[in-house]
Amino acid sequence: MKSNRLFSFIVVIAIYAITIILGIILYNYLNFHYLVNLLISDVVCTIVVFIFSLIFKNASCYDPYWSVAPVVVIIALCTKTSLNTPIILATIAIIIWGLRLTLNWAYTFKGLNFEDWRYVMLREKTKKFYPIINFLGIHLFPTLVVYFCMIPFVSLFYMDAKMNVFSYICFGLLLLAPLIEGVADIQMHNFRKKQTHTFIRVGLWKYSRHPNYLGEILMWIAMGLYAISCIGFRWYFLVGAIINTLMFLFISIPMAENHQRERKPGFEEYKSQTRYLIPLKKFK
Repeated sequence: MKSNRLFSFIVVIAIYAITIILGIILYNYLNFHYLVNLLISDVVCTIVVFIFSLIFKNASCYDPYWSVAPVVVIIALCTKTSLNTPIILATIAIIIWGLRLTLNWAYTFKGLNFEDWRYVMLREKTKKFYPIINFLGIHLFPTLVVYFCMIPFVSLFYMDAKMNVFSYICFGLLLLAPLIEGVADIQMHNFRKKQTHTFIRVGLWKYSRHPNYLGEILMWIAMGLYAISCIGFRWYFLVGAIINTLMFLFISIPMAENHQRERKPGFEEYKSQTRYLIPLKKFK
């Protein structure tokens, strides 16, 4: 049954329906500071997804969490507070971002018999320590990154937020980020269908090896700056953006590039001709 794509979709939807209901109930029940409530709910939801990943022996059950959690949180908050311009614009941006990323996951989702190559690699390398790596590295660490990324827009619901010129500039960046990711996704999907070359060298990918990651990094930097422009400077508004950027620069991207280096001949030449993130021609 795990190889059946429709069955797998239903299972994943059921997992997240249970998780979302539990998370909302827990957040409303807790009576701490809103950031503490959010953290506890986030971690508990992660544990629930982790349990299901053990049941189905597939850590990729966690994959949609990254894009689903922020959308659920902001929509849930919208239902229990009066809306103003800063909140409405942030909600629009988060929904667009989350919808694009979730649709991209759904498009590439093959079923519960398929597991991300990174998790397979970690299982093979860590062996008996994999259960610990699975929970701490694959589930909990990304959840904490998402949590810190959510702090800026969640704070809009609890602090006095007002728009200014810089706020609208940041909002423009919040729309640009998922646009970059969406265009990069479409170009990559088209490339994989044709697969005429070893490396994609069209569109945003012509000069950048990771334009999709560029969009993801830009998204949370823009959200941190957006909250600062609307509320005022709070150092913790930028923590998520910084951790997220470091994660991509020092974990996700190097891991992806090592994977390509091992599987595709000519990677070093390709690397010398393209930039890490910015899609601009590289001059020697």
